[in-house]
Amino acid sequence: MFDRLKRLMPTRESVAGNRWLRWLGPSLLHPRLWHLSRRAVAAGAAIGVFFAFITPIAQIPLSAAVSVLLRANVPASVVATLVNTPPTFGPVYYAAWWVGSKALGESVDDRHKPDVLAGKPTGVQPPAEALSGWSRWVATLQQIGKPLLVGTLILAVVFSAATYLLISGIWHWRVRGKRARRLQQQAASGASRAAPE
Repeated sequence: MFDRLKRLMPTRESVAGNRWLRWLGPSLLHPRLWHLSRRAVAAGAAIGVFFAFITPIAQIPLSAAVSVLLRANVPASVVATLVNTPPTFGPVYYAAWWVGSKALGESVDDRHKPDVLAGKPTGVQPPAEALSGWSRWVATLQQIGKPLLVGTLILAVVFSAATYLLISGIWHWRVRGKRARRLQQQAASGASRAAPE
């Protein structure tokens, strides 16, 4: 398990050389942040998943910075941000809007869907000189903002907590299994020595 994890994790050099993470300086290279322990890896992965859901940009620098602050495993945090990538943004943020709408008690049927989610024009027609991507983004955010923010927060908290519990549980189960096998081997070898020849 550890060998598989080590192969998936980025190296210290690759993380320290990343232009988005250089600002963390030597604190990023502290040995405790790279140690493979149950708590550190589970916390790092949970932090990475949290930022993967909460923000579509700067996920890696934010998760690495929080991992440094909380003494969590930095490579696990960086890798876990990859659960939400540009190809999955659409479905994830639609699900977040849906969850947020339900949490706020808003209707999510087709009649009450915001124009941008129903595939209709937003109805906001800014002046010709302001038809940039920024104004379209602001118009979209005005329509779906509150439910989307509530939904992303709910998904981020739920999935990061589930990640922490899952990794901790698997790690604990693996360690107990290894210990049980070792005890069985010791008992078997002790029994064979004690048997009369």
